[in-house]
Amino acid sequence: MDTKEILKHCDHTLLSTTATLQDIYNLCDDAIKCNTASVCIAPCFVKKAKEYVGDKMKICTVVGFPNGYNTTKTKVYEAKEAIKNGADEIDVVININNVKDKNFTAIKQELRAMRKATQSKVLKVIIETCQLEKKEKIKMCKIITEVGADYIKTSTGFSTAGAKREDIILFKNNIGPEVKMKAAGGIRTLEDAEDFINLGCDRLGTSAIVKIVKEKEA
Repeated sequence: MDTKEILKHCDHTLLSTTATLQDIYNLCDDAIKCNTASVCIAPCFVKKAKEYVGDKMKICTVVGFPNGYNTTKTKVYEAKEAIKNGADEIDVVININNVKDKNFTAIKQELRAMRKATQSKVLKVIIETCQLEKKEKIKMCKIITEVGADYIKTSTGFSTAGAKREDIILFKNNIGPEVKMKAAGGIRTLEDAEDFINLGCDRLGTSAIVKIVKEKEA
């Protein structure tokens, strides 16, 4: 697969707690140069990043990150604030506690509220696959399809494991045709990236691919 094609699928990501504003500007510069799908950054940087890139790059940010146990009202406020500040895409972490309690009604209600809050913006739902059993992952595939989210996403990259190929195959077999897939966490080589795209992922959350491309060009 052509490297440029791989880059088009990447959400070029920097969610480190030690990132500076200059780091974010550098991230945006690299993303624009490499024509990635978006930059994925912390909410505190969204406004300045949007002012910096204008219409040259999509800005993605995270909500309820990384543990997902914020209240629904908090997540909705976070999403609305991010959009007000210029976010084009929202990646929200589900309430995993509710999954473990089998309180799927609460999860549906929260994701419907998130869908309403994000409206025409892209909504990606992070289910943190490394913390779920197979039957829980399948249930989340069904719920995410039902509420009309745009993407199901594997991982935050901040838990015990990231994207796994078997989870993408599981997603593909259980989501509706309108739901896209995003693999995130642990995608560190061009071979990994190509593999996940070939499995059906429309997006990849990664900080490594642009770095690899830059090193090759140096």
